[in-house]
Amino acid sequence: MALKIDHVNYIYDADTEMAHTALEDINIEIPNGQFIGLIGHTGSGKSTLVTHLNGLVKPTSGRVLYDDQDINDKNYDRKKLRSKVGLVFQYPEHQLFETDVFADVCFGPKNLGLSKDEVEKRAYEALRMVGLSDDFYKQSPFDLSGGQKRRVAIAGVLAMEPEILVLDEPTAGLDPKGKNEILDLLKKLHEQRGITVVLVSHSMEDVANYVDRIIVMDHGKVQFDGQPREVFAHYKELEKMGLAAPQVTYIMKDLKEKGFNVDDTVTTLEEATDDIMKEFS
Repeated sequence: MALKIDHVNYIYDADTEMAHTALEDINIEIPNGQFIGLIGHTGSGKSTLVTHLNGLVKPTSGRVLYDDQDINDKNYDRKKLRSKVGLVFQYPEHQLFETDVFADVCFGPKNLGLSKDEVEKRAYEALRMVGLSDDFYKQSPFDLSGGQKRRVAIAGVLAMEPEILVLDEPTAGLDPKGKNEILDLLKKLHEQRGITVVLVSHSMEDVANYVDRIIVMDHGKVQFDGQPREVFAHYKELEKMGLAAPQVTYIMKDLKEKGFNVDDTVTTLEEATDDIMKEFS
C-alpha cells in the first residue's frame, strides 16, 4: 500500500470564530498503479484533500501514511516525499517561475541534490514525455498557451520521478483538443510508466473514459468510492450533490425504458456503441 488517509479531519481557521470543517473523517487507500478520479462540486473538499497527500497541509487530526510511515511525524523527510508524490496545481502559473521552460523543469530534480548531468537528463526526458519539442526549451513558460503551460508544469513534476501523480483540474479552461491531449498523456504515463494517477475533475465524461476508480466528495466527506459503473449507478444521489452521470449513461437509461435490451450501466461512448450494435445486429 503506497498511500493511506486514515481518519483525517481538517478544520480551516481552527480555534477562531471563522472555523469550519473542510474534511471530515476521510479514510482512503491508494494502492500502487491505480488511475483514480476524485470528483465533487466546488467546496466539496477535493482540492483540500489533495494538498494533504504530500504534506503541503497537515490534518487537524488523523494520519496520512506513505508506505506505512506517517508523513507528518516530526522527523519524516517531506522533501523526499514530494519527489514521490507529485502535485500539479489547478493553475500552472502557481508552479512556474523560472526564466525559461528548461530551467523550470530542472528546478525540482536540482533541489534533490542530483548532479547537473542527471538533472538535465531528467528534464529532457520529462519534456519529451509531455510532448514538448526543444523549440520551447528557451521560451519563457509565461509566453506559452494554457495547454503548453500545463505540460511544462507536469514535466516539472515528472522530472522528480514520482510514484504518484496528483493533478487538480488539469484540463480546466482548455479547448477539447487540448483537454484530450492532456488526458491521453496521463493515460500513457499510467499505462506505460505504471505511475499512480489521482485526477481531480468536475467532468463526468473525463473520469468515465479514463479512470479505474472514482471517489466522490461532498461537504468534506467521501460519499462514494468504487468503479465508474458502481458510482454512476447512484446518478440520482449524484444529482442531489450537483453532479451527474456521463451523458451516455442517461441515453442508455432512456433506451432501456423504451424497451430496448441495452446495458444502462455503461459509462463510455465506446461501451454504449458496442452494446447498441449488439442489440441491432
